[in-house]
Amino acid sequence: MMKKMKRKKVYFLVSLLLASALVEAQTEDHPRIYVTDQEKEVFVQSVESVAWKKELVDKKKERLEEYIAYWENDPEWLVSRLQMNWNTKHDKVYLKGGNFSHSEGKAPVATVRYSGTRDWATDYVRPKLEDVPPYFDDSRGLFLKHKQTGKMEWVHPSKSGFAIDKINEQIMGLVADAAFFYWLTGEQKYADFAAPVFFTYMEGMYYRDAPIDLEKSEQDNISGLATFEVIHEGVVISLVTTYDFLYGYFKANKKNLDTSVAVFQKWGDQIIKKGIPDNNWNLFQARFLTYIGLVLETNQNYKNGKGQKYYLDHTFNISTDRQIAIKESLLVYDQENAMWPECASYSVHVITTFLRIFTVLDHATNANEFANYHMVERAALASFQYLFPSGYMVGFGDSHHKTLPPENFELLVANYKKYGQEDKEKLISGLLSQMIENGQYNRKGKDFFELFFYVDKLNENGTNEVLQTDTLVSPTFYAPNVSMLNQRMGTGKNAVMASVVGSFGNHAHANGISLELYANNYVLGTDMGRGPSYWHEDHRDFYSRLPAHNTVVVDGQSDYAAMRTYFPFQLDNVFPNSGERPSFDKVTFSKVSFVEPKTVSDQQRFTALIESKNQKPYIIDVFRSKKQKEGKQKHEYIYHNLGQSLELLDDKNNILNTTPTDELSSKKGDLKGYDYFTDKSKTINSGDIQAVFKLKSGENAHNIMKLWVKGSKNQTLYKVNSPKSNALSAGTAPKEVLEKPIPTLILKREEAAWENPFAVVFNPYIEGDNNPIANVTFSSLPEYPNTQIIDVLLSDTSTVDRTVLNTSESDVASKEGFYQKGLLSTLRLANNKADIEFMFLSGMEKFESHGWDIVSSGRPFSFTLERNTNGYVISNDNPITINMPLSKEGAEPQIQLYENGNLVASRKATVNRNNPGQVVFKLSKGYNKVLITY
Repeated sequence: MMKKMKRKKVYFLVSLLLASALVEAQTEDHPRIYVTDQEKEVFVQSVESVAWKKELVDKKKERLEEYIAYWENDPEWLVSRLQMNWNTKHDKVYLKGGNFSHSEGKAPVATVRYSGTRDWATDYVRPKLEDVPPYFDDSRGLFLKHKQTGKMEWVHPSKSGFAIDKINEQIMGLVADAAFFYWLTGEQKYADFAAPVFFTYMEGMYYRDAPIDLEKSEQDNISGLATFEVIHEGVVISLVTTYDFLYGYFKANKKNLDTSVAVFQKWGDQIIKKGIPDNNWNLFQARFLTYIGLVLETNQNYKNGKGQKYYLDHTFNISTDRQIAIKESLLVYDQENAMWPECASYSVHVITTFLRIFTVLDHATNANEFANYHMVERAALASFQYLFPSGYMVGFGDSHHKTLPPENFELLVANYKKYGQEDKEKLISGLLSQMIENGQYNRKGKDFFELFFYVDKLNENGTNEVLQTDTLVSPTFYAPNVSMLNQRMGTGKNAVMASVVGSFGNHAHANGISLELYANNYVLGTDMGRGPSYWHEDHRDFYSRLPAHNTVVVDGQSDYAAMRTYFPFQLDNVFPNSGERPSFDKVTFSKVSFVEPKTVSDQQRFTALIESKNQKPYIIDVFRSKKQKEGKQKHEYIYHNLGQSLELLDDKNNILNTTPTDELSSKKGDLKGYDYFTDKSKTINSGDIQAVFKLKSGENAHNIMKLWVKGSKNQTLYKVNSPKSNALSAGTAPKEVLEKPIPTLILKREEAAWENPFAVVFNPYIEGDNNPIANVTFSSLPEYPNTQIIDVLLSDTSTVDRTVLNTSESDVASKEGFYQKGLLSTLRLANNKADIEFMFLSGMEKFESHGWDIVSSGRPFSFTLERNTNGYVISNDNPITINMPLSKEGAEPQIQLYENGNLVASRKATVNRNNPGQVVFKLSKGYNKVLITY
């Protein structure tokens, strides 16, 4: 094994050296980033023959010509719109933390203005380029329109969001387009249009220093040359693109490029020196370094030795305090499941960034860089585990419900085609075709990356070979490095998914043990997403805190740091194991535990998906919570659900009227997040209740989520509205509720909720369709206070699913004819509870019921049993002894053992010497399939 690892390491290093040598061997020929002169003829032909490419080029040209017309009337029109220190020529920039403070000093030329703030949320509108005053540089700040009042106001740059840098990026985007058209057409007007703006900006940056933070805060370690974060230096791409496409023009016109080279080096050095090395920042920084490295010449061309190899080495091989080499960054992935340790939205963006880096590198080296970095391909495919059945991603942390980026798969397809991997090309082309057919992807170009690196046309042979994405997702999936566990069941309109998350990794929220629920084609039990920005009080006080999540808050105070957070849950039990596909598919479940740090409270969440008889699953949620210290305590179960109404019913189906309340607020001692609840009303009830959320969209029938809620003495029930969910998208909620408040149910206990936990059965269905559940009852065993019993009467009114749940594998539950030493049992009982249709046991040591007696051989086991026409289908994961009742007919049962689908052994039963009414089978190990036949 060690030899194999050493060979891989040697191959990896040789690959890096080879790639570096190939890049080093490049001449001064330009362009080279996206395309070379040798590839021009083929590219021109593709633009003429491929509709989406022609559309993009035509659109770029049409937009550019509009601004060229302004320039032809006034040669200073575009350059004068640059955000520069035109009059002051300040060369020094000072910040106060994440805000611009002031600039000062004197340079020989106008210098580039610095961004206004790190916070993109602003009350002011960024003006259109046509409305930007020429040569604007006023000591009063910026003159901007207020979003609410519509009035023009003088604004300090720190209140302007990204207005300054985005205007410059927009201008340099036009300049880059002009440079491209000069290369494409040879028309000098494009170069004449672009060059003065390019050099004005580059000289202005050459003479301007990097910013200094007066507060000496962490901001000092992350600032770029143009923006507050080195990962937002998007203008670098346009500058490199312009330099690359106009290089021949510059040389022909004897332009001095020393200043431009110095600025690229300065930018590269700033990126290496600043930033955050251990999350997504590192990769976004690496992308800019790759562009800078590839556009420069060899190290020997420059006195300081900082050329192509220098910056590429710092991208791929050499780690510094704030820029970890890519070869090390790839080790951040969970090496088993290929998950990146950040919330879903950021994780898939990291994959895109990796793919872009390797695509432009591979264009230079032609060394099949994707094959040298296998983890990226693995991660792209593993990202399907984030998806709800609708094809949209889970919303935990700072995520948003969106599709996987099609670009990830486009770049894989391009690589497969380039290196003749036709089978893979067909497979992923089929996936993209499927996304197009589902309306999730409109295949068209947006910018140079698509124009030069996407294949002209997806493999036609792949369109009929659609990738079956259900092979890329599993019934359960656990990602410990983000504390996420997803459970799935059912297909089509019957598909249900539960996503349970803790708080671990980057861009996480303080959410305790949170839950998102998908059912009836929508994410009904939604997360709330992130606020307007990470610095906005709405995000800080609500969206990133527990009240915005489907969780339990203790004493109204449960809280801890968000963003980079280290409060994962512990996975105690799960079935099936993550990534496995057992033969039994009627039940999935997880039990996780967590210590809430602010109130020092033990919490435990059990979540099960169970398939009903009409194939529509229901969900059981049992949440235990108690403070470790004795004394007064309060626990509140919060659940947000899409809809326009929430109705409460008692155990007699009578409507429970609620009265307005001023509770649930910071004035009453609760978190600030409670202040975001509106339309608050309450009632107190001790019995079981039903909470019915109704969602109406167009002419469709009501989409209903009914909650069957266990009662508790003097339990307070609140109906409130939460702010809109920023996680939702058109793929996970109907348009009628996308921007609307979210109806929310809150259950309050003025005591510990451990022996008497919050217990809820989620019952989704469409009004008019067959509701799978007729009734739910909750009970317990006084002698065994940790035991919860949930009986779900199915719609045929003759079948009952009985779930008996303990807190651990060591707990005991017992009553006449029943014994359970273990965590969980679920039995489907038909015909007045006489016949077992299926039995599911997990975390079990010994179980007795209905004449069955199943005992472990030392380790807790999972066991499944389903009745079929000739007997039973069984599976188990650890050695057990099965004592089963003899049939009334007295037929002698036989057991058949299967491995990998093949029959490997069979034998007859033996009579239990202690109980002649039972026969005995011993299973010496786990089996995915066992048949007991008569």
